[in-house]
Amino acid sequence: MLEYVREGDTLYIESISRLGRSTRDLLNIIDVLQQKKVTLVSSKENIDTNTPQGRFVLSIFAALSELEREQTLQRQREGIAIAKSQGKYKGRQPLPIDWIKFGQLYEQWKSGAITAVWFQKEMGLQANIFYRRLKEYERKFT
Repeated sequence: MLEYVREGDTLYIESISRLGRSTRDLLNIIDVLQQKKVTLVSSKENIDTNTPQGRFVLSIFAALSELEREQTLQRQREGIAIAKSQGKYKGRQPLPIDWIKFGQLYEQWKSGAITAVWFQKEMGLQANIFYRRLKEYERKFT
């Protein structure tokens, strides 16, 4: 989007919280928009960066949004820690895997007879889990 906008454009957004991941990120995006002479208008917060007051309010809201997000994450981490200490939170359990079939496909894959994509489809694994299981298999069985 930042590459697409041109001078004189107006960028309408629902909320500033959806524009950047942090205050710094949001302010960097706003800076790029200002350098390109693009106006930012947020419907939820009723902010227009065409005015000095709008830019000031935007900075305040950005800082408040980041504070709220950080507090939510902190409360989440604290809740997980409490649940773990009580034995209620164990995380997602790994899916069971047929190591015999995995081993057969592993040998075919290592010899170049099949591709990693085919191996993944045959085992029903997503790429990230497939590579994690490869490391696990190599640690245990090779």
